[in-house]
Amino acid sequence: MFKRFREDIGFIRGNVLVLMTSGLLTAFAGTIPTTYFSLYVLGLGGTPFIIGLIGSASSIVTALVQLIGGYLADSRERKRLVFLMTLGSAMSYVVFATALSWHFLLVGTFVQSLFLMFQPAESALTADSIPPEKRGFGYSILNFVGAVSILSPLVAGFLYLTQGTVSAMRIAFWIAALSFFVAAAMRLKLKETFEPGPKKAGSILQVFRDSIMESLSVWKVLPRNALFLIVTSLLSMFFVNMTVPYYVIYTTTVLKVDELQYSTLIAWELAVYYVSLLPIGKIIDKTGRKNPLMLSSVLNIIGIWLFINGDLPRLYIAYFLFALGNSLVFVAYPSLQADVVPRKHRGKVFGFSSFATGILSSISVVIGGFIYEYVSVQLPFTLLLASMVLTIILTLFLIHEPKKREE
Repeated sequence: MFKRFREDIGFIRGNVLVLMTSGLLTAFAGTIPTTYFSLYVLGLGGTPFIIGLIGSASSIVTALVQLIGGYLADSRERKRLVFLMTLGSAMSYVVFATALSWHFLLVGTFVQSLFLMFQPAESALTADSIPPEKRGFGYSILNFVGAVSILSPLVAGFLYLTQGTVSAMRIAFWIAALSFFVAAAMRLKLKETFEPGPKKAGSILQVFRDSIMESLSVWKVLPRNALFLIVTSLLSMFFVNMTVPYYVIYTTTVLKVDELQYSTLIAWELAVYYVSLLPIGKIIDKTGRKNPLMLSSVLNIIGIWLFINGDLPRLYIAYFLFALGNSLVFVAYPSLQADVVPRKHRGKVFGFSSFATGILSSISVVIGGFIYEYVSVQLPFTLLLASMVLTIILTLFLIHEPKKREE
């Protein structure tokens, strides 16, 4: 048994090991300030609609730089891009930590989103470094290292209890900044997995134009399965991002759960998520990716209904279901995407996927904020529930397991 276990985890070396260890830091530190970020905006003079505007700005900038990031991931050194942008992300947290009003948070969001350009390169490095037959287990392992973030909401709750909202968030962002600086240093040890072609000279506008053209043209040579997979994901993420900033506000103001109890709920969700990752990864490698994707939507439908009508016991059940649904989709989706997209196109595909998600999210989060503040606090969550039903139908009829998985 021990020998078999060693064989199962034999791929955890080199890039995978570096990404895992640096991911420990970023997962733990990055989750601390996200716990009460919406309350931080309110504490610095913002409103629910302003929260939506900040989220929209983040999504737009992130979307634009993802196209460039995807293009650069397939034409430049992926390792270098990941290192430099992780370093930049560390610097962006300093802006959040020193914000004097919600306007500074808007600036910080813009800066941070610029440095998310590294995500397609990181995704491509990850897909390149995990053997095809181990992808489900590999992605579950990489996600599992984030289990350290189970402690993050509790740290946030402790800071909130002892320091108050604004002071607690400043400390949380300083912790994040320091951790990302250390993670950037660790990522200097990454090994390049892709030999880029000759570098093309040109301005940033030319690079952006080429990024768009190549990101669109790549779909001419990819199977329709890859397109259907992204379209279904985009539909789901549109409604997910409509609701994300408002869970904490709805829970604490409508359901009357205090902030410390909310941090415990988030810790509970993270604990279930990370405990379920490894077995789910093994199951997905054996049974395929499609059925787990549909099951994740079923679990989220039940969870959202319980959340909308929640008391504390129902909320614990809802967050349990959210955790299982996220575990299924966060392992099955990237595994299936890597299965159907050839190595040489992964940067562009991941970049286009993130670009499209960001553009749609920039719209949906503003719509969500408007609906939440001016129409109905329950309606964004109800729309998300309905979208999950459509996601199941589209996945059932449009998405198929490939006969042969890409290397």
